[in-house]
Amino acid sequence: MIACPGVHRRTPVALAACLVSFAAFWAAQRAAHVSMIDLMVYRAEGATVRAGGDLYALRATAARLPTTYPPFAALLFTPLTLLDTATMRTLATAGNLALLVVFAGLSLRLVGHARVESVWWVAAVAVWCEPVWTTLRYGQINLLLAVLVLWDLSRRPGDRWAGVGIGLAAAVKLTPALFVAFLLATGVVARRRHGRGGCWLRHARLAAAWFTGATLLAAAVLPYDSWRFWTRVVFAAGRVGYAEDTANQALRGVLARLLHTPEPGAAWVVTAAVVGAAGLGVAVAAELRGQRDWAVTSCAVTALLISPVSWSHHWVWCLPVVLLLGTHAYRAAALSALLVFSSYALWWVPHGPGRHELHQNGIELTLSALYGTTGCLFLVLAGITGTAIGNSRLGQAVTKE
Repeated sequence: MIACPGVHRRTPVALAACLVSFAAFWAAQRAAHVSMIDLMVYRAEGATVRAGGDLYALRATAARLPTTYPPFAALLFTPLTLLDTATMRTLATAGNLALLVVFAGLSLRLVGHARVESVWWVAAVAVWCEPVWTTLRYGQINLLLAVLVLWDLSRRPGDRWAGVGIGLAAAVKLTPALFVAFLLATGVVARRRHGRGGCWLRHARLAAAWFTGATLLAAAVLPYDSWRFWTRVVFAAGRVGYAEDTANQALRGVLARLLHTPEPGAAWVVTAAVVGAAGLGVAVAAELRGQRDWAVTSCAVTALLISPVSWSHHWVWCLPVVLLLGTHAYRAAALSALLVFSSYALWWVPHGPGRHELHQNGIELTLSALYGTTGCLFLVLAGITGTAIGNSRLGQAVTKE
């Protein structure tokens, strides 16, 4: 069989387009004089660990930003202190671009699309969406955590490395821990319904074990900081920033702006509990139907919605969401989601010093709630899709009988 020459040409063209896009992106970031302020905080955390200082008393950079991640993350940041600032920023940008390519590949594999050239095209476009732009602008680790989770969930049942990615990601930042709950809930439901669910339960146990091991390692090296984090800092949601900040696209941020209050309190607790239970239910149901793509994306979106703070750059999970909608013929929804996450609309509203977000009008409230609203609509669509598939299979079974 003679291979079509066009097939061999598509991948180099896609690769070239991706490299051009990345180069333009890098030039744009340099022209914008990005601060990579979060990367500087990470470096300060690593320096504090090496110096034996008080990790959670740290206030880094001119913005006096505090340490908010678990102690294990600070241990991982210590090598940053060996680099000068310019080298660190260059390596962080290059590393994040490489992670974006890996994330695009894993996302495409998740939705059942495995063409190599598609990875380059997707990465070329995705680098310009707001969550990715802001991730690189701040020098954030969102792409690394997303890659760890997706890599983990792409393991075959029984793989000895299953659980490593989710466990380590949760030890660095707590939000991915919802994936452990997702695996556990799926295993429990499967065992009760069908008498088997061992693969999910084993995966959940291994993820929990890796999380525990990383946390205990940090406790052995940083006992005081670990005690302080797990007894006090972990409960101080306000330490991260103002709830109403326009960048906070979690339900707590949306409600704070909608209710014009710095702390939505019980309204958020109830809403987060309902959305969390519903979203996790949708994810578990999809996983039991064999639809891992819907399950993983639903769990990720649920985690972002119910977290006390989900900054706009945390929403890099928009990439598999858009790809999933596109591959399942929800093209209008996919295009709408792509426009939302590429519009930068949440930055069109008054924000910054002065807490302007507490006084937004209707249009501003809509613009500053786009990510959270899109996430909720996605969960509704996922639930409707699952119900339709379930009814279809039931109808087929009745017809056969």
